[in-house]
Amino acid sequence: MKKSLRVFAPASIANLGCGFDIMGLALDDVGDILDIVATEGNGLSITNATDVPLPEDPEMNVITPVVRKFMDMTGNSANIEITVRQKIYPGSGIGSSAASSAAAAYGLNELFGCPLSEEEVVICAMEGENLASGGYHADNAAPAVMGGIVMIRGYEPLDLVKLPVPGNFYCTVVHPAIVVTTKEAREIMPKEIPMHTAVSQWGNVGGLVAGLYSGNVGLIGRSMKDAVAEPYRKKFIPDFDKLRKKILKCGAVAMNISGSGPSLFALSDNQETAVKAQKIFKEHFDFLGIDSEVYVEKVSNKGAKLLPM
Repeated sequence: MKKSLRVFAPASIANLGCGFDIMGLALDDVGDILDIVATEGNGLSITNATDVPLPEDPEMNVITPVVRKFMDMTGNSANIEITVRQKIYPGSGIGSSAASSAAAAYGLNELFGCPLSEEEVVICAMEGENLASGGYHADNAAPAVMGGIVMIRGYEPLDLVKLPVPGNFYCTVVHPAIVVTTKEAREIMPKEIPMHTAVSQWGNVGGLVAGLYSGNVGLIGRSMKDAVAEPYRKKFIPDFDKLRKKILKCGAVAMNISGSGPSLFALSDNQETAVKAQKIFKEHFDFLGIDSEVYVEKVSNKGAKLLPM
């Protein structure tokens, strides 16, 4: 037995402001590519064919627990060889660990004849997220597998809802050269929040879902506000509030921290505005003497997929 395939899983943006740990969206083009080969036996090897540094110890690579979970869930056994061909830089804030985890889970499921449902593939991918951040969350993993905008209605059991994607929405994403680990970004947050803060967040989540279903751009923009994590996490990003004012003034629908940061994203309902936001992001961090990468991506309905070898 020898089977092989190449799989892509997209970058993603988690939280979308108000949806802490329960919302995320997939991006076009940017993502991870894995080659997966299965032969007779029982083992796992991971080779990094990119310039992006990855853990040399396979126990620290997010792919490893994903493979084990898949084999446990399906009862399969094989010698798996995985080569990482393309990799999002870790700590970028656009779902680096989720992209590899989703690609591994989706690719294995395809390789073995799709024994798992789409939701079960997400459960596999969440094993990698747990290794990376110390928690089982699907706000990056679900859109990386499924594409589009995904809401996690509940975790026990996992209940995923795919939301409508506005046809002409773009994300401008900036990744400044600031190091913020997921664990660090989680530790800075309070363990309890006041009732009025929770009520504000619930209202925004409801407004965002309603805005996506109705196509109401104004409602989407008003709702993409984070009362829970942003007040603490924005301290990692110099002049965050000033930057947001500039981004909104240029016509963007919203600006938020992408996942745990340090990346930021601006959501726009046309490409022209997204490009304006790209320039503002670049100028902001250049003025502060901070290197940054900025790119414009369309919000994608496509999740993980097979590629020609």
